[in-house]
Amino acid sequence: MKPDQNPATIINVLFVCTGNICRSPTAEGVFAHLVKERGLEAHFEVDSAATHAYHIGAPPDPRSQEAALRNGVDISAQRARQVLPRDFETFDYILAMDAEHLAILLRACPPRLRNRVCLMCEFGPDPAVREVPDPYYGGRKGFERVYTIVYEAATGLLDAIEKEHLAGRRP
Repeated sequence: MKPDQNPATIINVLFVCTGNICRSPTAEGVFAHLVKERGLEAHFEVDSAATHAYHIGAPPDPRSQEAALRNGVDISAQRARQVLPRDFETFDYILAMDAEHLAILLRACPPRLRNRVCLMCEFGPDPAVREVPDPYYGGRKGFERVYTIVYEAATGLLDAIEKEHLAGRRP
């Protein structure tokens, strides 16, 4: 925690995908960028993680880094990690990128904390877009699409959190 933070106003947000190298690091980076743009850094801790241990310690996929950087977001310093049991206690919001991630997270989550876990696209503007698609086996267009979906959902998520928890607390 930063010294000037009040623990009562810290909101912990975790983004989760399969390997933590494409979708969830993009979501982490975009959300953190939006938080900074709104001057709300003192109120948030943001992270991302994987449901599987495929890429632990690896940086985000170069194509994810490129798509984010083209949009002014640098995710190069992130490193993949796997979801830990303590994450369910630590994070107030746990956002799954697709239905498979959601099912895995809900199976692992203590029943009393399941209300913290949901699909990221629940905060997006288009109800027809329910999941963030995996761009791993595709080309540049897929990574750009992921960025767009994540940006829109992250904006909606931040709007919702700000309305619910931070009304009147902007610097």
